[in-house]
Amino acid sequence: QHMTQKALILKHLLRGMSLTPLEALIRFGCFRLGARIYDLRKEGYTIERTIDKKKRFAVYKLKLPA
Repeated sequence: QHMTQKALILKHLLRGMSLTPLEALIRFGCFRLGARIYDLRKEGYTIERTIDKKKRFAVYKLKLPA
């Protein structure tokens, strides 16, 4: 069964793991992580973005309900 990039990214985030654009490219062949995050947010997922100040890239993490 072939999973979409969006489904693979969601599965990764649901495991409680964070994801950077470089990790998304290496793991899932996803060049546009921001666009996939946008799609997931439109579906109702709360995904937080922080910026790694040293390396200057985005880090995404799913915020799970309490």
